[in-house]
Amino acid sequence: MRKRIITILLLLPLLCARAQEVVQNRPYTDLRPFHFGILVGAHLQDLEFNNIGPQTVTLADGTQQTYTITTDQDRWDNGFNVGVLGEARLSDYFALRIAPALYFGNRHLTFHNLDASAPDSLKDKTQNIKTVYISCAFDIIFASKRDGNHRPYIMTGINPVINLTGKSDDIIKLKRHDIFLEAGVGCDFYLPFFKLRPELKFMYGLTNSLDTGHADRLRDASLKPFANSVDKAHSKMIVLTFYFE
Repeated sequence: MRKRIITILLLLPLLCARAQEVVQNRPYTDLRPFHFGILVGAHLQDLEFNNIGPQTVTLADGTQQTYTITTDQDRWDNGFNVGVLGEARLSDYFALRIAPALYFGNRHLTFHNLDASAPDSLKDKTQNIKTVYISCAFDIIFASKRDGNHRPYIMTGINPVINLTGKSDDIIKLKRHDIFLEAGVGCDFYLPFFKLRPELKFMYGLTNSLDTGHADRLRDASLKPFANSVDKAHSKMIVLTFYFE
């Protein structure tokens, strides 16, 4: 009886270790030199404005008055994104990913005149900017060693975009081109038939995305003080994406 108990105690660690073994799904998927996939996701976007402060405004009667108008995107507005990807294996831990995508969203802007005695034409206003971006991200991925059926990673890269929207009568208009710096984290989940990759990243626009010449082209003169209230704008996004590879 004592021998049986000793034998069981000796075998117990081996049995526990064997019970913890995980059968790997798609064990050779990371050895592919190049592969394709699709992506879908959701994002939050914001505009970071630089307000110029007091400005001199010529009123309809020809008199001049100094007003301070502030411009802000008062909330993080949501949107969604879809696209495809191509990923090249560089080494056991590094990969290069190219991901063309479309970003659809909306921005809600508020304009506030700090002078309560301003005429009605210069009172507070709002504007909704619909945004559609064509983007093509170039990312470097550094992944840890695979552990069972998951593999965490970090990523960074650049993402040039083309803005497809913008109206001539908008108060604020964005430029056609911008480029984002992006960084994030994610994790590969190896499923029986494909690899699922949830990823959370932050994107920050490197250029001034504001069309600074738009105010001079506005036909409605009453909108020019609002358009001239800012001289810089930088786009920001928080993006949650699911890659299917």
